[in-house]
Amino acid sequence: MKIGIAQINAVVGDFPGNAKRLLQAYRECLEKGAELVVSPEMGLVGYPPRDLVFKSQFVPKCLQALDYLATEIGEVPFLVGYVDHHESDQPGKPFRNAAAWLERGEVRAKRWKTLLPTYDVFDERRYFEPAAACEPVEWRGRKIGVTICEDIWTDDYLDRPFYRRDPVRELKEAGAEMIVNLSASPFHLGKPEQREEMLASVARKAALPLVYCNAIAAQDQLVFDGHSVVVGPSGEVVAKLPGFEEACEVVDLRQDAAETVPRSRVRMPQPPCEQLWRALVLGLRDYVQKTGFETVCLGLSGGIDSALTAAVAAEALGADKVHGLTMPSPYSSGGSVADSFALAENLGIRCDEVRISDIFEEVKRTMAPLFVGEAEDVTEENMQARIRGLLLMSLSNKFNHLLLTTGNKSELAVGYCTIYGDMCGGLAVISDLPKTRVYDLCRWLNREREVIPWNTIEKPPSAELRPDQKDQDSLPEYDVLDEILEAYVERHLSTDEIVDLGYEEDLVRWVQRRVDLNEWKRQQAAPGIRVTSKAFGMGRRMPIVQRFTG
Repeated sequence: MKIGIAQINAVVGDFPGNAKRLLQAYRECLEKGAELVVSPEMGLVGYPPRDLVFKSQFVPKCLQALDYLATEIGEVPFLVGYVDHHESDQPGKPFRNAAAWLERGEVRAKRWKTLLPTYDVFDERRYFEPAAACEPVEWRGRKIGVTICEDIWTDDYLDRPFYRRDPVRELKEAGAEMIVNLSASPFHLGKPEQREEMLASVARKAALPLVYCNAIAAQDQLVFDGHSVVVGPSGEVVAKLPGFEEACEVVDLRQDAAETVPRSRVRMPQPPCEQLWRALVLGLRDYVQKTGFETVCLGLSGGIDSALTAAVAAEALGADKVHGLTMPSPYSSGGSVADSFALAENLGIRCDEVRISDIFEEVKRTMAPLFVGEAEDVTEENMQARIRGLLLMSLSNKFNHLLLTTGNKSELAVGYCTIYGDMCGGLAVISDLPKTRVYDLCRWLNREREVIPWNTIEKPPSAELRPDQKDQDSLPEYDVLDEILEAYVERHLSTDEIVDLGYEEDLVRWVQRRVDLNEWKRQQAAPGIRVTSKAFGMGRRMPIVQRFTG
């Protein structure tokens, strides 16, 4: 059987646009000889729709689009993901995460998602009722086992056993001859490799071929990376679609054909820096375009974080869509301004200079009667950041730019950022990228030519808010800080457990306390693009008011 895989980029709630994308992909697969075409989870809806499903006309409009789509489908079936009503008289959630088998102008069969994840970034039990039974779709004498995303995630690849049911086993026992999976599996670093290993294990255990179609898109903070895979019954990878881009491919699942698959169809995994780069580029591009913006602006400090953010923006949108603003204060070095303009020249983006020294002095004079007898401290440092935030927001308002924030995960974790200052903006592009990863990615970008000025990479990092300031005046060395943060934020280790790894107790407790105390600040931050297994924001739900220190 020749299976067409339609790895498309859907927009949440754009039923006409998504239907058009699905039809284009379906027809492209037909031209390549497909006998059955598979699309991603909720390909007609976009994932995740979240509380949009509660809007009175959301699901009816989805079903209307599904009926239209069915009328355009001929003898070659098309599996499409969508949201349906739960029409049972039994108690339960109001909706279903569903897949429709479209054939010869009608919806011939429907199947429901069985395993509903409610952990990390997922919240599906809030909306959906699971399938009571798993039954294959019978077609031309074959039995096709239809699963949706989580249905194939086995206990071996979850933190702990979450489910009592195994949909793949149920389908195998019901006579399924192959497993098809419609998926919207979000990216984090290392996820494509983990996912492929899991798919091979599932196919091997079931002794069935497995066709896996993953979404490619960015939705708010999540990036869906594609990397759709076809796996043979022995666990061998028959074909892989590319990551971070739309693709349509037809794979022949006949045993003799599988044995002669060209090696070009089985792509090598991308190195970590390339994965991160492509995820950030896709995340920024989709966020900007799907929210209706055309251009972005950002502050250029001459530092490495703003440089990387600008490079991502130029790649995602085009250099002519990026407007940089460098805003030196009395404490800014001439090198920082020069580095900002060198970066702009390397990227081909616009960069303007607005000095804030006079504004800063005027704000201090204005506040002086209230600050009599008080020494200058972090208050005056934050004034500079907030003046820059005001100027950048003004630039954003005047020209309808989306303002990008430029802080990294290490700084956001410990609160080394100014709320209503450098945190102003609509999207935090690298807020899930630890500082050490920022350096790695910038060096990777410079592997063939200078993109990020080398001086920006090599000079000690500094906020330049007071004379001769360096980040390490206030923070541990970033390689140590990032290791502690990874243990505390992503692995959820206690203070004592981190100390047992070999770190100084006072330092660990300082980092832990800073993370906990700055939750209020992070909950007011711009949404960020998730690229690690535990980002601040979606998937991490910590209270602001709490006293647990373990």
